[in-house]
Amino acid sequence: MLRNLCLLFLMMIGWVAVSKAQLVKEFKATERTGFDMVAVEFTTYKSSTQLKRTKSADPIYIHGHLEQTNILPVYSQKISNNVLSTSLVHKNVESENLGKSITSKLFSGSADDFDHSWDVALSTNYLYHLDFNLGMGKSDFDLSNLTISQLKVKSASADVNIHYGTGAPNKVQMDTLLVTLNMGTVMISNANFTNAKKMIYEVNYGKIDLNFSEGMHNPTHVIAAVGAGSIHLRLPSDSFPIKIKVRTTAMCRTSLPKYLKTLEKGIYVTKGYNASDPRLMELILDVGVGSLTVE
Repeated sequence: MLRNLCLLFLMMIGWVAVSKAQLVKEFKATERTGFDMVAVEFTTYKSSTQLKRTKSADPIYIHGHLEQTNILPVYSQKISNNVLSTSLVHKNVESENLGKSITSKLFSGSADDFDHSWDVALSTNYLYHLDFNLGMGKSDFDLSNLTISQLKVKSASADVNIHYGTGAPNKVQMDTLLVTLNMGTVMISNANFTNAKKMIYEVNYGKIDLNFSEGMHNPTHVIAAVGAGSIHLRLPSDSFPIKIKVRTTAMCRTSLPKYLKTLEKGIYVTKGYNASDPRLMELILDVGVGSLTVE
């Protein structure tokens, strides 16, 4: 009897270990000719995601650790009209069908209790069009030495960090940088390194931290909007041409630097402002409830 109980106990331990074991998945595109751009569509539902450059000549390499193996990711790729289109979809269909609210998911575990982790590696040899749908989680995008024509990040609840770790800016002019969150934090370091024509950051509940270490070399339109939370904006020297339109309510605490000049109600400009300057940066800052700080 004791022998059978020991055997049962060992089997239970083994079952727990297997259930907690991670599944490693790897995907990559090895094609190197026949296209001028690489389009990446990446969809996951509860994960930690990291993107950075790789020294490999392969257009994309994806490495994932999955803690739940009941739903496996689906990867596909094809070349059409000089574009290599790659797609990884890891969608929790069962959870979506249950119709659980975001709030119930948020308080189901700790802030770092994500089911999966992904490393996405891109090459310096290709032009990229990136589209990320993250569901819930956190992400870190190091865009140094990469050539990005467009980056879109959407999430129900996430912390999104975009930066240039080695200080190497985007090699081309980016058309659009878009980050939209229902809940979470957006942190953009060296935003001028993106060389983006348009930047749009929208957060329903949370924070936007936007840092321009220097001015832009091309005209740029920036929209940063928070329903409830805060915006913290760091501007370059006031010698750069900058125009800021502020939209706030009585429930928003606003702090602006004294060097900004009032052009008209709710519109401010720097000392170097010139409407015809080819480097003109125009910003719209919108906060409903919370705080707006410009430095």
